Amino acid sequence: MAPIPHYLRALPKLHLYLLAGVLAVITLAAMFLPEEQSTPSPNFPPLAVNEVDDSANDTPARDEIERVSLPLSLSDPDKATIPADNSVAANTVVPVEPTQTENVSSPAPIPAAVENWTEYNVRSGDNLTTIFKRAGLGPRDVYQVSQAASSQDALKYLKPGQTLAFLIEGGELRKLKHVRSRLQSTLIERTPDGYVISEQERTPEAQSAYAEADIRRSLFLDAADAGLPQRTIMQLAQIFGWDIDFALDIREGDHFRVLYEQDYLDGEALNSTRILAAQFMNRGNTYTAIRFTDSQGNSNYFSPDGHSMRKAFLRSPVDFRRISSRFKPERYHPVLGRKRPHRGVDYAAATGTPIKAAGDGKVIWRGTKGGYGRTVILQHGGNITTLYAHMSRYQKGVSNGTRVKQGQTIGYVGASGLATGPHLHYEFRSNGVHRNPLTVDLPAADPVPANERDAFLAEANRLVAELERHSDTRLAMNDESAQP
Repeated sequence: MAPIPHYLRALPKLHLYLLAGVLAVITLAAMFLPEEQSTPSPNFPPLAVNEVDDSANDTPARDEIERVSLPLSLSDPDKATIPADNSVAANTVVPVEPTQTENVSSPAPIPAAVENWTEYNVRSGDNLTTIFKRAGLGPRDVYQVSQAASSQDALKYLKPGQTLAFLIEGGELRKLKHVRSRLQSTLIERTPDGYVISEQERTPEAQSAYAEADIRRSLFLDAADAGLPQRTIMQLAQIFGWDIDFALDIREGDHFRVLYEQDYLDGEALNSTRILAAQFMNRGNTYTAIRFTDSQGNSNYFSPDGHSMRKAFLRSPVDFRRISSRFKPERYHPVLGRKRPHRGVDYAAATGTPIKAAGDGKVIWRGTKGGYGRTVILQHGGNITTLYAHMSRYQKGVSNGTRVKQGQTIGYVGASGLATGPHLHYEFRSNGVHRNPLTVDLPAADPVPANERDAFLAEANRLVAELERHSDTRLAMNDESAQP
């Protein structure tokens, strides 16, 4: 036993005994306590997904380290708020700064800047200067745009109903769009090198449709009730117009079937249709027309055997209200008051109604011709001539020597010369002999070319079968609805 130090010998024995007891307690405590002790902490859950797992590093194992997670203040995510009593909730996790190996979501994309366009409708009498002025732009802008557009004929023709749209930023014209239709527009864009012009064209979606009906009142009314667009009704009359006189030959009980396409843009129907195949039953005769586009991209209508539906001449060169006078060897002239031959057909129509060339030809007369008034005479192939009289005015650009196409407007209905009212007097001459325009056999146009015939027959068989299929389906539906 170690000797008692001299400074303790002076203490009373009672004090020595107490000191020895304290030392013994300290010695025993040191024997049972571990060398290192940390402050007790509650049971924490496993690491959160955004905490760093150090198990892969050369550091002590996870079960050898206790982590304390502190709650963060919502107002300042960079500062931790520690409770006054230093206590921490057991389910609180402190987010750590992401490392390169962690999944970090990319920032949201920045939305594209919105362009604020201003549109101006083209009005009657407008030009670039007047529209630019309405947009707050001056003559300098008009000049620059006009110079840039002159090389491509852009903005050359402004028509009422079209639109000019301006994108102006900081008082400067950045872009200009000339919207000619919903499908076609021209974009003029300012760049550091000047204005750049580009044509923009949208492609509509074509959807097929079918309609059929009996004629009870008129072709137009009954076809409209069947769902045919007005444009398609006019096409139907034009296709069969060489074989059927829709003013005189239509009878109650006549029937038609039409398979056609209509264009749609953004789900809205456009005024653009094409008849693919059609049948018209008139006075016991059935006429069938097939639309065929050849290898050159030309589209025409033919009968199923390949003969052209189009004749070399129109039966009626004007849309008329009625026939006021027919072809007659003798007729009492309403103005002259005596009998004289009427060697043509008079089509009563409103003043200004367009008059169309009955066939391809050349103008050999344009001017006033006695009682005929303002007259145009066309020379056609096969030594055939046609005459159009009592015009109110001529079509611009039509003069002696002008070549015209079938259906091209050559003048307008009037009452010039010896006439009691507005009408077209039309004559058809072959080898100088007058023929009745209503009954003369009109020469047909060219049939399907021999090198296109196989392709045409395949298309014709397909479309005729499609017509029959739709008709059978419609008939079956009508039979079911008729059953009690």
